[in-house]
Amino acid sequence: MTTATTPALRDEAERLLRELAGPEAQLRDDQWTAIEALVVGRRRALVVQRTGWGKSAVYFIAAKLLRADGHGPTVIVSPLLALMRNQVASAERAGVRAATINSGNVTEWDEIHARVAAQELDVLLVSPERLNNPDFRDQVLPSLAADAGLVVVDEAHCVSDWGHDFRPDYRRIRTLIGELGQGIPVLATTATANDRVVTDVSTQLGVGGGETLVLRGGLERESLHLSVVQIPEATARAAWLAQKLDSLPGSGIIYALTVSAARDLASLLTEQGHTVAAYTGQTDAGEREGLEQDLLDNRVKALVATSALGMGFDKPDLGFVVHLGAPSSPISYYQQVGRAGRSTDRAEVILLPGSEDRQIWSYFASVAFPREHMVRRVIEVLDPDRPQSTQALEPLVELGRTRLEMVLKVLDVDGAVRRVRGGWVGTGQPWTYDAERYERLERARESEQQAMLDYQRITTCRMAFLREQLDDPGLVAGASDCGRCDNCTGEHYDTAVDADAVAQTRSRLERPGIDLAPRKQWPSGLRKLGVALSGKITDGPEPGRVLGRLSDLGWGQRLRTLMDGPDGPAPENVLQACIAVLASWDWTQRPTAVMAVESTTHPLLAASLAERLAQIGRLEHLGVLRQRPGHPPVSAANSAYRVAGLADAWETPQLPGSTGPVLLVDTLTDTGWTLTMAARTLRAAGATSVLPFALAAVK
Repeated sequence: MTTATTPALRDEAERLLRELAGPEAQLRDDQWTAIEALVVGRRRALVVQRTGWGKSAVYFIAAKLLRADGHGPTVIVSPLLALMRNQVASAERAGVRAATINSGNVTEWDEIHARVAAQELDVLLVSPERLNNPDFRDQVLPSLAADAGLVVVDEAHCVSDWGHDFRPDYRRIRTLIGELGQGIPVLATTATANDRVVTDVSTQLGVGGGETLVLRGGLERESLHLSVVQIPEATARAAWLAQKLDSLPGSGIIYALTVSAARDLASLLTEQGHTVAAYTGQTDAGEREGLEQDLLDNRVKALVATSALGMGFDKPDLGFVVHLGAPSSPISYYQQVGRAGRSTDRAEVILLPGSEDRQIWSYFASVAFPREHMVRRVIEVLDPDRPQSTQALEPLVELGRTRLEMVLKVLDVDGAVRRVRGGWVGTGQPWTYDAERYERLERARESEQQAMLDYQRITTCRMAFLREQLDDPGLVAGASDCGRCDNCTGEHYDTAVDADAVAQTRSRLERPGIDLAPRKQWPSGLRKLGVALSGKITDGPEPGRVLGRLSDLGWGQRLRTLMDGPDGPAPENVLQACIAVLASWDWTQRPTAVMAVESTTHPLLAASLAERLAQIGRLEHLGVLRQRPGHPPVSAANSAYRVAGLADAWETPQLPGSTGPVLLVDTLTDTGWTLTMAARTLRAAGATSVLPFALAAVK
């Protein structure tokens, strides 16, 4: 520094901290060590400290001190909108001029870019996705990389393959760090990192030279009271939570593993008089901000959320965190429960695991990085001179949109492809599929899942177990029992649930029937696969119905058991539930006939259900829509490939000449394309319309 001695600098840092955190705030030793390393030493540092320790204070104070000494703005890479909003508010309290570029403020991007160029900002927060936006990467990022006063990577575990929330866009940060100008300090922060993640991230920070300073503190949280409540049946778990919610302190977060479970639980709790709301990755960005504020201001008892409400959400007095369903990793579990009790003496942390958790973990694991032949196909179809959008690429490869985007981002960082205006191009650079790395990651995932199962069963200290999983340097073997969890105190929650409450909950959750929206548009690029379909779908099915989702709190468990079990006739309780769905169906014209789609896994179940519905509803029974002999099975998740595989898949049925609306019965629906293409077959054979009905939806 040129404008202050180190003692004077610390005095100024203390003053800025008081502006941020209040008149009684004092810098921790490690906070000052980090600030001094960044501002005076111009070093690279990794700070791993528990939630609420004050990591954001380190980079806001360092940003202000560096700016006062004439250095450029600080660039903070931050993963979530909620986190960005909190950080901007915190910065303003300390007089730091901050702005954010993210998907929620597109109309402000040009103005913010101009403010960056005019040196009118102290801090710029960007999402990792922006780092590979062509305009930002080529026009804004080079000047920032050359002139930044400091680069901060928040939630830095996302950089690492070993992190519980790895994101492909974060891999670009390694490239950014490698291109930084001489002497630009870098700070990475996270609350949750075990030894593997710390080693990986600190190595990546060292790209371009310089050893990384690692400041790592203990993870003990004296306010958290951890409990596990074992209630085998899903309906009883939901009823127990509804019964206990009002007794939990303050307001809090209830985590669910899936979007549908969060919605169902929020609806159930609302109907039972609780003030709650659902918060998921599918919630509109503007609505999310309002819901966050409702929780901050205690206008709701709880937000029922997926992991979309996680990193960085800052409510110091959050009174409880409940999980209805266990996360797949102790590391991600600790990160989520760490939201609670930051400024309170006591916060309740309750886990209600379910037998369905492992199936949900398995599903999310199945959409991880694909096999080598699929990735190489992506490289093959890319043109080096003609950009192609993700939408245009989708019909050329056997990958769904989400997985394709992930593959492209990873290949971009690896140098095999490049994102440009208009889409993606191939670079022609050689690329190696790192099978060994992906196998290691799979083994690590399996190990973490087993540890989460072990956490539920242990009789020793739960906090010590979690701290051990995160390689907490402050954990002393044999002397670290927390004295607060249910195992340490012997005080376990009573699992008894009022029988009437269970009955009411079951009645609500098992109310059968969800809407099945028809596909309205053919996927693009079908002509490239030899299928002459494009534009709007004019000969598909009408809106349909499904008995329930596999992830439902009510019907989910029984439907999973049915789909995982041996083939057989439709059980009576399932049949009666289907009749209830049909009876409440507000169709424009009642079906006159019923037909089953041939099932490759449960042909008897599908055929028997259609036959019984025909008998009870006095509908004409048309039998089974059978696949053409020798037609290959269709497993593609990608829409274009799936439609191409289903084209001409069934034998043309011989329908009576006066066939009216047909009820088309299937056992399981996922993408909706099977029912769409089967409906076209019936329409072509003479059915006036087709009403699809499925026992279960995947999600």
